[in-house]
Amino acid sequence: MPVDETKLEAFLGQLITDMGAAAGIALTYVGDQLGIFKAMAGAGDLTPEELSSRTGLSQRLLQEWLNTQAAGGYVEYKSADGTYNLPDEQAFVLTDPESPVFMGDGALAFFSVMHAADDKMQEAFKTGSGIHWADHDPRLFEATERFFRPSYRTHLTNDWIPALDGVEEKLNAGAMVADVGCGHAASTIVMASAYPASTFVAIDSHPGSINTAKERVSEAGLSERIEFEVASSTDYDSTGFDLICFMDCLHDMGDPVGAVKHAKQALNTDGAVLLVEPFANDTVEENFNPLGRLFYAASTYLCSANSIAQGGVHTLGAQAGESALREVFEQGGFTTFNRATETPFNIIYQGKP
Repeated sequence: MPVDETKLEAFLGQLITDMGAAAGIALTYVGDQLGIFKAMAGAGDLTPEELSSRTGLSQRLLQEWLNTQAAGGYVEYKSADGTYNLPDEQAFVLTDPESPVFMGDGALAFFSVMHAADDKMQEAFKTGSGIHWADHDPRLFEATERFFRPSYRTHLTNDWIPALDGVEEKLNAGAMVADVGCGHAASTIVMASAYPASTFVAIDSHPGSINTAKERVSEAGLSERIEFEVASSTDYDSTGFDLICFMDCLHDMGDPVGAVKHAKQALNTDGAVLLVEPFANDTVEENFNPLGRLFYAASTYLCSANSIAQGGVHTLGAQAGESALREVFEQGGFTTFNRATETPFNIIYQGKP
């Protein structure tokens, strides 16, 4: 079979690049968990020996780790004196909890979690069984909270809710809100903190996540205004909501149409749904970019796999696109569905019965 040598070399180069990135991000996560980036932040130029002294970690392994991170552009290396430093921009992403793009303290665990599930993933392909969310490495639940929380803290009450028609006024006056698929309640806490006149119900089918959510809410001093319900998106009991939120979770569900129908029944007649979804275009090829690649990979391991495990009545996937989401809401009995706003990573929709 004739082979185009130029294309062959280009593909091999891409493969080596991707293999290096995959190995490198695994070590980036290790460095995050060991506090290496925090030790380097604001410290200026450091030799491996100095970094070892600051962290108490193996100097020789730090040398290899630093070279891995420098080769990937995560730290800078100065050949003149053999020192390394963490640029302010990287520190803003990896070490600053107040940063809107913070990816430290476990957010990077997504990638280790996916690698840890490779046997389950292969079995899911062979049998079509999917992988239940609760059957993943427990680090997934913490990683999900830490991955999404900076965006919720930055945008949810500052940009997304104000972009909805008539919703913020109700929340300021005092509304009843459901956060379906709440996980560790990061989004619930952000909303409850911003709208003290409103009350909230945090709903999730995973008991372990609800237990952690209760701890987070107690730490935030919001226990009096946030209740909890362990239930799926199609069978929670609470009703009378002015707003029901699906934060980066509708596409994970085995029956998203059923979830939307149930939301319609649980809403007041003038209520609304806030839908936050990963940024996606309608056609597959429009999502062939670095962000789409990341979301498709996460969808394979986590989102679609969970939906299939739940029965897969309608598996959306993390790159469903606006047209597919609109169809779900129309089938769920909603008369209005529109894009309210967006960020580079999310699209925010509003649905009305």
